[in-house]
Amino acid sequence: MAKKIPKIVKEIQKNPPHEIDYSYQKNISYSQISMFKQCPHKWKLHYKDKISQRDTSIYLVFGIAIHEAIQEYLTVFYEQSRAAADRLELVDKFQKTFIEVYQKQYKQNNNSHFSSAEQMREFFEDGVEILKFFKKKIGGYFSKRGTHLVGIELPVINVPNKMLNNILFKGMLDVVLYNENSDTFDIIDIKTSTRGWHDKMKKNEEKQFQLILYKKYFSELYNIPLEKINIKFFIVKRKLYEECDWPQTRIQEFSPPSGKIKLNRANKYISDFMNQVFDSQGKIKEQNYPCTCRYCE
Repeated sequence: MAKKIPKIVKEIQKNPPHEIDYSYQKNISYSQISMFKQCPHKWKLHYKDKISQRDTSIYLVFGIAIHEAIQEYLTVFYEQSRAAADRLELVDKFQKTFIEVYQKQYKQNNNSHFSSAEQMREFFEDGVEILKFFKKKIGGYFSKRGTHLVGIELPVINVPNKMLNNILFKGMLDVVLYNENSDTFDIIDIKTSTRGWHDKMKKNEEKQFQLILYKKYFSELYNIPLEKINIKFFIVKRKLYEECDWPQTRIQEFSPPSGKIKLNRANKYISDFMNQVFDSQGKIKEQNYPCTCRYCE
């Protein structure tokens, strides 16, 4: 018997932000902000001068393929059953996406390979091991008890009346769940990593701010109190340490602090970027954008 979908979940699914007409607005994503922080000149070449850059990487191919495989499993897991999800040919899905994304990037790279056959085989085999672990241990990370799938790749934007510099922020939420027992939402961001996040990476505010801002905009967009929204990074590890004396898993979970202090810092982070590169009408400022990476030239 199918579970009754709570009213609040139906409302979000019925009125996602992509239904809002914001085509006339200039918009940004968190990845754009990250690029600017890495190298202002690289950002200028890409977003101001419109010079396309070849963002080709076996890590990106692997990440997209793992994302889609896990998201497909979770969709069936919540909308049907674990048994139905376990019947999915998840490795076939992963392989199909892996090949499709690689071929697309191969063309973007002037029909030139950016990975060796040995490396591709290694990454594919790593993905197979991750998916085996994920399916076997799913119950330790995701529960169906009172929990409903709100969306996969759910769009989120800052509400129009709170736009900075006439700029619309757009993001995509990997997984959003609603627990009717606690009346709370979980926003989950899937990340791929070679061996997981160490303490320094967890403390990196630029990583944290992405989910904190997603939480803020999700709250404002659907009028949900901040205290009813949880955020979590779901980190899948491509490699495990050899000859290790402690138990290891392929999955690591990390919930960054997202209280008032962190929220204020995240707001300042994005407003500083907006004011630094856009004028009040949303036009990119004519100014020097120095190269700090030594590669984009």
